[in-house]
Order: sequence, then structure tokens, then C-alpha cells
Amino acid sequence: MAIMKVIEILANSESSWEDATKKAIKHASKSVKHIKSAFVQSQSVVVNDNEVSEFRVNLKVTFEVK
Repeated sequence: MAIMKVIEILANSESSWEDATKKAIKHASKSVKHIKSAFVQSQSVVVNDNEVSEFRVNLKVTFEVK
């Protein structure tokens, strides 16, 4: 039986939601080992002068506790 834990991570990118998600996983993996999955709970953008300036994601990241 495996013991899993879920943490919530907020991340942003100037280019895309996909990039924000990749950045979040890369950064989390520096301190969290055995990441198994990530669920994008929500997506949002920041708008400046009628243009999208930033993409944001809220992730639920699941990892195995050894």
C-alpha cells in the first residue's frame, strides 16, 4: 500500500498555462520527491491594457510518501 499526499501550488507564466504548469512541477520537484500527478484545479489570467499579461494555474500535486 502506498501513502500519497496532496499539496496545492500556485504558479504563473507570461506565455501559457502549460508553461506555468511545467514551471510549477519543476520547482516543486526540487524539494518534493516522487511526484506522481498534478490536477489543474483552476486557470486565470491577468489583464493589463486590454492584453493578457500573465497566465496563472492552481495545481493539486500528488506525491508518494516513502
